[in-house]
Amino acid sequence: LLSEKEGYLLDSDAFKAYKPGTLVNTTSEADKEMEFFAHRYKSAKYKFNMHFVAAWDEQARKDLLKALGDAGMDIAIKGLGERFGYDNMTCFHSSYMGVTHCDKSLMHSDIYATNDKSWNIVFPLITIEGTEPELDVMSEDLNTIVGVHYLKDVAYAMGDFGYHKTRMIAYYDPDDDSVDYGDMAANGIPIRVVFGAYCSQIDETNVAVIRHIYDGDDPAPFADQFKDLPMKEVHWDKATGTSTLANPGGTGY
Repeated sequence: LLSEKEGYLLDSDAFKAYKPGTLVNTTSEADKEMEFFAHRYKSAKYKFNMHFVAAWDEQARKDLLKALGDAGMDIAIKGLGERFGYDNMTCFHSSYMGVTHCDKSLMHSDIYATNDKSWNIVFPLITIEGTEPELDVMSEDLNTIVGVHYLKDVAYAMGDFGYHKTRMIAYYDPDDDSVDYGDMAANGIPIRVVFGAYCSQIDETNVAVIRHIYDGDDPAPFADQFKDLPMKEVHWDKATGTSTLANPGGTGY
């Protein structure tokens, strides 16, 4: 949807549910029924056109997590869990993020105050060759900002109060009528697409703030997953090592 459906552009803060299986060549009835949503995030306020795409129904959420596991994310969260001495990890708020231009964005932290038990993991899917650095990352002491590129097979993991922002870019601006993009639009819109997920040890010390973090990103169709402890879904656990993104442990839904 982000890179191929011509003309799909939402108003600032608007979102819309859709079935991607109806837009692509798929023969699976289950795939055709899965629902996702697209959300244009505060573009009027921050002067960029970033759109998020994430799961809207339960089947889509599970399918997205399985795809993450197939791509090797199980190894990543196992490494984080063992490195930082966690008992378990659960991944949530998985989403695609696509953007073609940015004039201004906000330095922010997606994860905070979880007792150093959470990570915002971001990695690229589609990049634009020959660009300037695309992401600003702030140091822990808040005194240094470093611009970094999105690189193939490289993920950025930002923990509690990991401040960052999208840098100024100008691949393509569908809102700017003063520029004739001509052949560029005809040959495929240049777009950067990254994927992000929050992964945490969710327990009695942080479940309330993690629910607040997730529920604060409207829409939040799966806020009830943080309603009770122990967690209904665990994607890595130290005790047995059998929980995965495709076959989670926990108390179950």
